[in-house]
Amino acid sequence: MIAALNRLVDLVEEHLTEEFDVSGPARALGTTEYHLRRMFSSLAGMPLSEYVRRRRMTVAAADVVRGEDDLLSIAVRHGYGSTEAFGRAFRAVHGANPGDVRRDGGPLRTQPQVRFRLTVEGSIPMDTRIVDRPAFRLVGHAARVPLIHQGVNPHIQQHITALPPQEHPRLKALSDTDPAGLLQVCDDLDPDGPDGSELTYLHGVAVSRDTPVPEDLDAIEVPAGRWAVFRTAGPHPQALQDTWAATATEWFPSNPWRLRPGPSMVAILERADDFSTATCELWLPVEPT
Repeated sequence: MIAALNRLVDLVEEHLTEEFDVSGPARALGTTEYHLRRMFSSLAGMPLSEYVRRRRMTVAAADVVRGEDDLLSIAVRHGYGSTEAFGRAFRAVHGANPGDVRRDGGPLRTQPQVRFRLTVEGSIPMDTRIVDRPAFRLVGHAARVPLIHQGVNPHIQQHITALPPQEHPRLKALSDTDPAGLLQVCDDLDPDGPDGSELTYLHGVAVSRDTPVPEDLDAIEVPAGRWAVFRTAGPHPQALQDTWAATATEWFPSNPWRLRPGPSMVAILERADDFSTATCELWLPVEPT
């Protein structure tokens, strides 16, 4: 995986002046576009599309400052049909117009070329198992919320606290398959996964395909497949978020599995009364590489 990501970075550099389509490189590298985008975003801390834009504007800025070509020629060379479109992209990265940068030599915000390295950080074993599951349903109360990588997501918190207290035991009574109990489900997540991008959050339970779904509940159909299940314990939600990050930095690069499209699920096994600590299971949909 690390080698694949570094080859992807090299391909970005080779095609900076063109529209970059990651599906071809993903096939050539023996993986999927979905997994490649998710791993890049998790490890680089930015979506692949944002990295490409920053690198393109970093190289374009050198052409602007050099002053050998007019701005339209530079815009066309870097894939823009007009100086207006080029100027908008340039300002979004550098915070200044190309003309001002040509005159003043800056300001410039340079994006260095990313390189991925697998460091020896896996000295603490990850408690993981691989589970085969037939098709099932996730049922509960769903809402569209923005993604927040670190700390408590207030939008999810607001969604849960707005539910009537009697809904929690009602949902638990519906649960009839693994993962058992109340679940925190994230679905429809952009594979680039930048902070602020929207996802579907469902507070609910897993039921078998034959279980009737009450009309007032939302449902997500989950096809049969394999799941990597990570057990985590400690301060909540920090321990869970640290484990989620470690799947990208340690587990996937070290194991012959990759992410496949599908919901991620968190089951709370035990928790303190004030939810300051918890033991959880993180379920991620996977397939062999």
